[in-house]
Amino acid sequence: MTPRPHSLPWYHRWRSNVIQVPAMTIITAVCGSLSLLVSFFDKSGRAQYRVARIWARALVWGSGCSLHVIGADNLRKAPVAVYASNHTSYMDTPVIFAALPSQFRILAKKELWPIAFIGWYLDRSGQIPIDTANPRATLSSLAVGVKALRSGMPLFVFPEGKRTLTGELQEFLSGAAYLAIRAQVPLVPIALSGVYDLLPIHTRHFYSGKLTVAAGEPIDTKGMTLRQADEVTVRLRNMIEGLRHLASTSALPQADHATATAEAQVEEP
Repeated sequence: MTPRPHSLPWYHRWRSNVIQVPAMTIITAVCGSLSLLVSFFDKSGRAQYRVARIWARALVWGSGCSLHVIGADNLRKAPVAVYASNHTSYMDTPVIFAALPSQFRILAKKELWPIAFIGWYLDRSGQIPIDTANPRATLSSLAVGVKALRSGMPLFVFPEGKRTLTGELQEFLSGAAYLAIRAQVPLVPIALSGVYDLLPIHTRHFYSGKLTVAAGEPIDTKGMTLRQADEVTVRLRNMIEGLRHLASTSALPQADHATATAEAQVEEP
């Protein structure tokens, strides 16, 4: 993807303001309302997940981007895993929902829960709030995450804890490794490429291009102890850094990628 210019051409700003942002707002409102409605009838979360996939793919399509997945087999190697990715953009969550092949839950900042509509959806869909400013509350949230993993529900985590301001990888917190080791499930490294240039933090104009999700070989945590959490966190960060380079330079052969508009089989627990 061509790097985002410091000052976007007028056409990109006009398209974002007049077409893309209004359309995405309507799509989000419709899908969010539908998801809240079905949550009262579907306790498994499958219907809400389907709605989330429709919402995510619609937003990726509306952004004018193509979405490619490298290493898709690595996302299916374990029925339950912790997925961990770099955090680059406001569009990270739609891209992740569009790319991952099965139902999962996200560990998200608790500050999102009081926000009308967003908080309602997060609560009704079973997402897990985490308070990184309070160590005791963080441990409590991680315990909820471990319980979800042991019950058969995969989790998704942004180990950086916040979006990057520059597009570069930040330092990782050890929560993803903690979850994987406690639950004795694989830790799957994922790198997002092109999403930062699409819509960085503190911007509201889209710069369309190619988006890539690169999934690496899962890290096996069987037999590991929490004393190895920091070691696993370093390994995870190094793998994601390597995947970022792979995603940004890969020519993406037809056999190794899938577009966001392609029909994909959704595997559900």
